[in-house]
Order: sequence, then structure tokens, then C-alpha cells
Amino acid sequence: MKPVIKILDDRISAAMAAVTSQKTCAAIIKPATDPKFGDYQANGVMALAKKAKTSPRKLAEEVVKNLDVDDICEPPEVAGPGFINLRLKADFVADRLLEINSDPENRLGIEKVAQPKNIVVDFSGPNIAKQMHVGHLRSTIIGDCICRTLEFLSHKVIRQNHVGDWGTQFGMLIEIGRAHV
Repeated sequence: MKPVIKILDDRISAAMAAVTSQKTCAAIIKPATDPKFGDYQANGVMALAKKAKTSPRKLAEEVVKNLDVDDICEPPEVAGPGFINLRLKADFVADRLLEINSDPENRLGIEKVAQPKNIVVDFSGPNIAKQMHVGHLRSTIIGDCICRTLEFLSHKVIRQNHVGDWGTQFGMLIEIGRAHV
């Protein structure tokens, strides 16, 4: 399932390209910083306006006129110097949630990577010559979470969990043993 942010990026970039005849246009979609502005915000119009030597607000208005997001969003709004604010339709969000919930593979709508990689994750490494503590558990849990996330995306993960350095401690034991002989 294609992420909403990617769908919006593709459509707004296409509208920007259509308005300016530029081949590559970056919509720069970000989650809105304040819910009163909507769910997402397109920031790329201002950079494109500078490149095209035109008013960012006028360009944003033209982009909105050429934008086809009626199936996803409420009518887009131009704000400030040329931001495009987007609010998702409640029906669209509900349909997406139902689609995610009905996923037979329980992948929550997250696609596997196109080209899986072999990834080595080195984690934990407790020093067996020292007392265990909560820090060893923390790094082990974080490492395991990273491995599970990568495996969920279909990468082949090689878990490297080694016992840490214990040469100094054994050297000290040898030295203490020699002192008592």
C-alpha cells in the first residue's frame, strides 16, 4: 500500500510540473505542524517560484487549480506566502484503516522492500567479567527491535551478539594468582 504522503507528493509534483513546464518539481510534503492548518503541508512551491521568478502565492494558487486530490483531501488551501495546506477526508482515512485492518498478511499496509539486503546488527556485548546491569538489557532490547523491524521489511538480518572484552579482568586474576603462589 502506497503511503499517503507519497501519493500527495506525486500528485502535487505533477501539478507543479504541469503549471511551470519544469521536468522535476519537488512538492516537499510534510506533516502539518499545527492541526488547524490540516494534516499535510506542501512547501516546495516557494523554491519553485524562486526558480521560475514568479510570486509563490500565485504559483501555489495555480498549482491548486491543477491539483487532483478530491478523492483524498478536502479542497486544498493556499496559506501565507505559498504553502499548500491539505486536510484528509474522513472517508478516505476510514477506508485506509479498513484496508490496513483487512490485510491477510498482517503487514499493516507496509510493503516489503523491493531489493532485500544482508544487514549485520551488532548489539549488546556484555562484559562477562563484570556485573550485569540494566544497560546490557537496554542495548539488547534495542538491537532486537532493530533486527525485527529490518526482518519485517524482508531484509536478511545477521544478529551479532558477542560477549564483551574480558582480557583485563582475567589478566588481573592471573596477576593476583601469581602474587599468592
